[in-house]
Amino acid sequence: MIGKITAPRGVRVEPLIWYLYGPGRANEHTDPHIVAGWRHPAELEPPLREDGGRDFRRLNGLLNQPHAAMGERGYARPVWHCSLRAAPGDKMLSDDEWAVIAQDVMDRTGLSPRGQEDDAVRWVAVQHAEDHVHIVAMLARQDRGRPSLHNDRYRVRDACLAAEARHGLAPTAAADRTAHRHPTRAENEKAARRRLPGPPRVTLRREVATAAAASASEGEFFDRLDRAGVLVRPRYSVTSPGEVTGYAVALPGDTGGDGGPVWFSGGKLAADLTWPKLCRGWRGARPGPPRPGPDRLTAAGRNAIWDQAARAAAEATARIRLLAVTDPAGAADAAWAAAGVLRTAGAALGSQILAEAADAYDRAARPPHARMPAPTEAGGQLRHAARLIAACSRVTGDPALTPLVLLARLAALAETVAVLRDTQRRAAQAAAAAGAGHIRACRYLARPASLRARAATLAAASFPAGPPAPGAAPARSGTGQHAPPPARRPGPPRPRGPTR
Repeated sequence: MIGKITAPRGVRVEPLIWYLYGPGRANEHTDPHIVAGWRHPAELEPPLREDGGRDFRRLNGLLNQPHAAMGERGYARPVWHCSLRAAPGDKMLSDDEWAVIAQDVMDRTGLSPRGQEDDAVRWVAVQHAEDHVHIVAMLARQDRGRPSLHNDRYRVRDACLAAEARHGLAPTAAADRTAHRHPTRAENEKAARRRLPGPPRVTLRREVATAAAASASEGEFFDRLDRAGVLVRPRYSVTSPGEVTGYAVALPGDTGGDGGPVWFSGGKLAADLTWPKLCRGWRGARPGPPRPGPDRLTAAGRNAIWDQAARAAAEATARIRLLAVTDPAGAADAAWAAAGVLRTAGAALGSQILAEAADAYDRAARPPHARMPAPTEAGGQLRHAARLIAACSRVTGDPALTPLVLLARLAALAETVAVLRDTQRRAAQAAAAAGAGHIRACRYLARPASLRARAATLAAASFPAGPPAPGAAPARSGTGQHAPPPARRPGPPRPRGPTR
């Protein structure tokens, strides 16, 4: 069961009540009625008029009374709206069962604790479809107090989990704050109108996560973002001039209503991209080698970098498997650091598929409740491997066979993290890790122009077979049989960020 609190809150309750009892946007509202409230539903149900419509005057008046009594001390936006929806395959709940669920939500959020119905907020739960209900509450207590909304979204999540266990509904993941910030509906629609490859928030999250994984210091981080064409706005300390305390990023051309760039702070992109957490990841980091030019990095050098990253991934996998049962918390740092290797490998190979795999894996790697794990040797090796891979990013020439080994070991690492998260009973993170391994193994390497096809070509060229048998068709040359690796999608030139 999923519970969603509408934001921003409403100013007037009347339009919402009219909508819930109306036909809906596509006539999907059938038999709307109140299943629960601060009083018995029979006392609150709007009566029918002679013309067949509903008379909402009494219900709206009762809901508004406590807020009107508070005057200027009340919330400017007092209408709290929460929808609760069951999964498509769940059984149909009765009105009494929905009433118990709605009352539990109001009790857990503290808006209307059990036994305080006459002093707490006034609310109703309206059902107009069999699979969901809407809870509408006015944020004004009847004893003229202001109700607290502290962590109301997480309390609603707790109520949904309790309802799943009580009524045998499809289980969902707990609210562990590992999900990244999703684009809003307006952001998705703007990206579609402008025919962008994705919402700016998603693009910025990828660029920032890749730059953070490839950097060992704040200066290198800002420099990489600048080279990627991302606008950067550092925030400096008031008491210590020159000390960076935060940052915001924007894409050139992504403007708001005032014509200026639309800025996103690190916390608006993902919980582990805030400035304090980025600095913690760089603490004690071994810097990677200088970024080489295409003529300075030989094939042997590329092979050495990919091979070292593959060994680090294999050692991290073994470490996580060892700690999955004995000390799951001890494996958290390696699982978190693996995301950076996946990011930088995707950037070095210019692979959109690997970028999608990194997006899927991010949630599995992210520590719950934004608590960063203690650094470990396995995690440090993976972070150093990510910086080595970033050093040879965008180097011309066909990659050798070692990237294929790295990708296979990263897939094994993702599957091991999936087992770890399943052991920890973190369903959403386990699904994210399993999805990342599936994308890498089944989509990226199965593409005709993928690394597997090119690796087979290189293997045939390096280890040619013996002379063909009499009458056999001549073997094809390994050159030119496969398309080049997928390149980054070209875009318009973007201005450099502001001077730091």
